[in-house]
Amino acid sequence: MNTWWQLGGILCMALAPVAAYGQSCGSCQSYRMVYQTVYDQQQVTSYRLQYETVLQERQVTTQRPVWETEMRERRYRVAKPVMETSTREQRYTVRRPVTETTYEDRSYDRVSYVTETAEREERYLVQRPVTETEMREQQHVVRRPVQETVMQTQQQCVVEPVTTMRTEMVDQGYFVDQQVCQTGPTRNRLQWLSGQYYTDPVTGAVVWQRGGLHWTPTQAPSQLVTQRVYVPNVVARQVPQTQYVQKLVNTEVPVQVTRYVDEVVTTQVPVQVCRIQQEEQVRKVPYEVRRPVVERVNYKVPVQTCRWVEQEIVQKIPVTSYRYEYEERVEQIPVKVCRMVTETRSVQEPHTVAKWVPHVTTRLVPRTVTMRVPTSPCGDVPCAGSVLSSGSSIIQSAPSSGGVMTRPAQEPTPAGGQGWSGNAGAGQESGAAEDRQPTGRPSLKPVLPPLRLPGDDNAA
Repeated sequence: MNTWWQLGGILCMALAPVAAYGQSCGSCQSYRMVYQTVYDQQQVTSYRLQYETVLQERQVTTQRPVWETEMRERRYRVAKPVMETSTREQRYTVRRPVTETTYEDRSYDRVSYVTETAEREERYLVQRPVTETEMREQQHVVRRPVQETVMQTQQQCVVEPVTTMRTEMVDQGYFVDQQVCQTGPTRNRLQWLSGQYYTDPVTGAVVWQRGGLHWTPTQAPSQLVTQRVYVPNVVARQVPQTQYVQKLVNTEVPVQVTRYVDEVVTTQVPVQVCRIQQEEQVRKVPYEVRRPVVERVNYKVPVQTCRWVEQEIVQKIPVTSYRYEYEERVEQIPVKVCRMVTETRSVQEPHTVAKWVPHVTTRLVPRTVTMRVPTSPCGDVPCAGSVLSSGSSIIQSAPSSGGVMTRPAQEPTPAGGQGWSGNAGAGQESGAAEDRQPTGRPSLKPVLPPLRLPGDDNAA
């Protein structure tokens, strides 16, 4: 509503000079359209969901244990031992030893040897060597040398130098400093490990490892170390080399050759022949003979013989026996008994209830207002025909969407009265001005924008 008051004030200030000079201009009058956006306040009712906690009373039945002590009878039997003594006879047989001495004849023969000397004749064969000399013919081959001169072809090895070029690879490398990442040493440290399964590297079986402190390999951080590295640079170059090549040369050389001629020679050689001749001889050999002499030796040995004589013995033995007499007894025992007591009580249970609560908000709805402002073709001075009365309405309303614009409900009347019904002074009265319309033009009424409800998707 403040916007309307501001807009009215602006129109009054703009139309004041026009009304003062309205009678000076005649037929020249034009208008221009001015658009402004006006915001109207509109009440919108929306609903929002609210949750409330409601306590609902409910009867709950519970059972409470009650302990009570009561006396119970317990009957049990007691066994009492009764000792009785009696005598019984025990018969057993005893074997007593009886020793008897007898003499046993163990006579034996003693043999003694007597040595005697005697001779006997012994015949044997003796082989004697007999040496004789005989002449034998012996042939042997004798090789006699014969000297001859023969021309012989000999090959000599001559060495000639031959120079060739060979390619030799020479390393003309150099040293370069490089940064090398040196891995830190690995050490075993105690570390807390949780229980887990791991694979035994020896057996390959899955073994459970309990949690606790275990020795685990820990690697120290790596370090950058400067190392001098040799960078090879192999270059090929031609190097002359001299080789000595062997060559065979044939030459004729006179050679003295010794040739041997075989010749058979027969000679008489004396040979000593040894033959064996047997001869029988007799010799006397003395020998000793041992003759046995038997002698009887009498020997008696006393022998003790032990025999067992059985004897029956009767012995009285006291025997103690026990028998049990049972007696019934009654005993009072306190026993705690649990008894369940039923109780009913009221319990309030909270429940959450959802309900829609209306909520009224005020929003501003934009609306475009069109104003027709008269302009003068003579310059900045307004024409006389553009003078409007203070009660005239030149405001036109258009929907907020900018689609349809309306003309004013009451238009000003020119001074000459051409094309308009009524006179120029009738513009001072607001009631009569509303009934007059310009000649030849249709009467336009303001078009209001459509009403938009909350929740409409097309509301901008």
